[in-house]
Amino acid sequence: MSPVSAADVVAALRAAGQTVATAESLTGGLVCATLVDVPGASDVVRGAVVAYQPDVKTAVLGVDADLIAREGTVNPAVAEQLALGVRDRLGATWGLGTTGVAGPGPSEGHPPGTVHLAVAGPDGVVSRRLELSGDRDAVRRSAVRAVLADLHYRLGKNSGPTDVEPHREGGGDDRDA
Repeated sequence: MSPVSAADVVAALRAAGQTVATAESLTGGLVCATLVDVPGASDVVRGAVVAYQPDVKTAVLGVDADLIAREGTVNPAVAEQLALGVRDRLGATWGLGTTGVAGPGPSEGHPPGTVHLAVAGPDGVVSRRLELSGDRDAVRRSAVRAVLADLHYRLGKNSGPTDVEPHREGGGDDRDA
């Protein structure tokens, strides 16, 4: 099976009559940039927020400041709150959140390549943790491919009856990404 492309995601969103917004820390806008490289992406991309610093995550996207103070920014709950926050604030069907440590060194006690991704949609929010390898660019690009694949999967699941259980746990962010 070939990897999911940004064009596949844009086509699936268009076919479903749905939209997406991104909240990016680790990826620094690369998810949205990858989507808007596709001709016609303006039909489905609502916008993006690059929330690199913790105060931007809390003030702009509503990430819980106590969570960040307690757990740091590199955790699944932060990724989930990023995805939910951008979805709500930009009025999109889907919100994507990325956070983690791109490297080259560790951040918040997490090694480079620690990544948390979240997809928030009509049926809830789902997140996952990845341990990626490679240099900073490779980690960021791999995270982009993974979150787009996650969205594409969820879009397929939402074309019929909902069969994805919403997941509401933990959070993550990346001060280094």
